Amino acid sequence: MNDIEHEPARADAARSDTPAAAAPDTAAPKDGGGRSAGALRAFRGLLAPAPWRRGPVLTASALALGLLLLFHAHVPNRIGGLGSLVESFLPWLGLPVPVLLAGALWRRSASAAVALLLPVAVWLNLFGGLPGDRAQEGGDLTVVSHNVGADNPDPAGTARDLAASGADVLALVELTGPAGGVYEEELADEYPYHAVLGTVGVWSRLPLSDTRPVDTAMDAGPLGEAKPDEVTMAYNRALRTTVATDRGPLEVYVAHLGSVRLTPRTGFWTDGRDRNAQALAEALAAEPGERVVLLGDLNGTVDDRALSGITALLEPVQDTAGDGFGFSWPAAFPVARIDHILVRGVEAEGSWVLPATGSDHLPVAAGLR
Repeated sequence: MNDIEHEPARADAARSDTPAAAAPDTAAPKDGGGRSAGALRAFRGLLAPAPWRRGPVLTASALALGLLLLFHAHVPNRIGGLGSLVESFLPWLGLPVPVLLAGALWRRSASAAVALLLPVAVWLNLFGGLPGDRAQEGGDLTVVSHNVGADNPDPAGTARDLAASGADVLALVELTGPAGGVYEEELADEYPYHAVLGTVGVWSRLPLSDTRPVDTAMDAGPLGEAKPDEVTMAYNRALRTTVATDRGPLEVYVAHLGSVRLTPRTGFWTDGRDRNAQALAEALAAEPGERVVLLGDLNGTVDDRALSGITALLEPVQDTAGDGFGFSWPAAFPVARIDHILVRGVEAEGSWVLPATGSDHLPVAAGLR
């Protein structure tokens, strides 16, 4: 009886041993297989219509941003100067991209993610080369341009800072009131040659000659044109002079174009600036000198269509030899480069922004060969 009673237990034990060898392999797939399966599921998810229907507002916003960057030159200026306003801050239009990307990921919107490729590609095409340092070693001449600011509380300190920069040529604009005499006194030892015409001036370690005002159409219309020279000279805002370098003459222009205003009534008002820019471009086009440098506050960025007549003739040194965007205004938190150095017939070896002075603008400098 005992043998018969224990027999089923042995049979069960024998049967329990066989399935481990005979059962099919149901173990989890290897890591590679798991990743492949996960990628396949993700791909199938993308093919599903749902991710492409999500986030229509994000998708439209990304496409609109890309089109704005791509066709910024076609934004009309007739509507409150909107075109110039957009172009003044064009690099900053890249800021919405990470915000839109975060929204696309949160909404799991495939259409928005793909649409973002347009603004990213256009922005990189416009500004992708600017964040790097393009400066080279060397340079025969260092020039500095600075809007010293009519309300500068410390013109003497600003003059000393500029002299300490080691520049060979200083171009200063917005020289008003008694401050002009302060700059002449403070810079006399380092810069034996200088010329001031109206509110713009140039100081140089090298001899100057043939200094004269440049007509930038400060006064429009018959009444303005009828004003005598002794009246208009008081607020003259551009000059031309020749610097005698050991490599030959260098024609130097110093200019301060008209201010722009953003008001609820007029929008982005640029009429005076635009008129000045056109007149300055005409003067530069008529310049017979082979080597030309333009320094000054142009109250606009090189992306602004109003300066296209100037940038067609001269090359911005920041684009070819700068480090970063070189923003110069406002000094407390620079968001735009409106202070410029542009050249023709010379090579820029470096372009940089100097530390803040008492002005609301930062000085900009360049090393030229």
